[in-house]
Amino acid sequence: MKIAVVGGGSTYTPELAEGFGATAAALGVDEIVLVDPAADKLERIGPLVGRIVRRHGSEARVSWTSDLDRGVDGASIVLLQLRVGGQDARIADEAFPLECGCVGQETTGAGGLAKALRTIPVVLGIAERVRRLAAPGAWIVDFTNPVGMVTRALLDEGHRAIGLCNVAIGFQRRFAGLLDLAPEKVTLDHVGLNHLTWETAVRVDGRDVLPDLLQSRRDTVAEEVDLPAETFADGRVPSYYLRYFYAHDAEVEHMRTAPSRGQEVARIEAELWDLYQDQTLDRKPDLLSQRGGAYYSEAAVALMRSLLTEDGAVHAVNIRNDGFLPYLPDSSVIEVSATVDAVITPVVREPLGARQRGLVSAVAAYEELGVEAAVHGGERRVYEALLAHPLVGQHDLAEGLTRRLIATGRDHLPWA
Repeated sequence: MKIAVVGGGSTYTPELAEGFGATAAALGVDEIVLVDPAADKLERIGPLVGRIVRRHGSEARVSWTSDLDRGVDGASIVLLQLRVGGQDARIADEAFPLECGCVGQETTGAGGLAKALRTIPVVLGIAERVRRLAAPGAWIVDFTNPVGMVTRALLDEGHRAIGLCNVAIGFQRRFAGLLDLAPEKVTLDHVGLNHLTWETAVRVDGRDVLPDLLQSRRDTVAEEVDLPAETFADGRVPSYYLRYFYAHDAEVEHMRTAPSRGQEVARIEAELWDLYQDQTLDRKPDLLSQRGGAYYSEAAVALMRSLLTEDGAVHAVNIRNDGFLPYLPDSSVIEVSATVDAVITPVVREPLGARQRGLVSAVAAYEELGVEAAVHGGERRVYEALLAHPLVGQHDLAEGLTRRLIATGRDHLPWA
């Protein structure tokens, strides 16, 4: 069986290789192909991935190519982890919203829309090649941000796709650590939209221990999510991405005086590329943990196992709403703990409250409009999406952000 990684020249890829190496034989994977237009990056990443996979005792063949058709031909799973425009585009996404007093972040607000606008058309083009060339019934697993919007665009075009984020597995590890338990002993009720989620239950042997945990470790949990404990006094713990909503002005002030996350990642990547030149390196370097995407390989490999075997394991995935959250359209894409079997079924039992429902509904409407703007283009559609976003929501802001977004991203927006 063949797995293709589109965006395989990313500095992330050694993280993924660790998971592939440990499970390739059990999954029946005999070929791993890294696909990336940047041939020079593949020449450094490819051999390292091969060494990592072999260190785990796997005999899977590792190859790399800049030819997309060759890479996805016959693949059973195609994993997307690309970044259109690279770190330079990300840094621009983080900068221009600050000029209007808005959070500058690559998945939230105007910066997130900018990334979606240049990413979704590229992903849809890739998906069409997958549809034509991959193995029958092949899955597209999307780790490319903004995951919810990219997954929605793929599903809208009829692709067999599912979105993956590492927020939930990170929470599982954090809660397991607080409980002094192995991670596999802990399951979560994880629900919302991508990068707009809450943990509504933490289950150990079927019992929800979150109320006890919040009573005994309330301040520690607040530190983990970088938010005041009052924001989860209702017992629903927000992801750290909610700080862009619940502490927006403080985040803007911080962003104006500190290096952006994109600048930090660019620095880390430069160091990683130096490390990757070591021809004896056969494991992911410790520095990679600072790059982001913690537990990515574990989440990705576990999900792929379930997609291939339909084992019914629970994963936090991005899927169609299809009535699960009754206040959202069926066509919305939600992020939710679900069993992955022949049918993917949400298992969350604890609902969101009125405060969460209102925010989820508003952001889901923005995402609908944002996908339309990405697919069809047009300044007016960009403006409509930004006006709908709860972090914008004012004509003057939406108008100013629209101008800046198009000006900074014009090279990746053919319609502009």
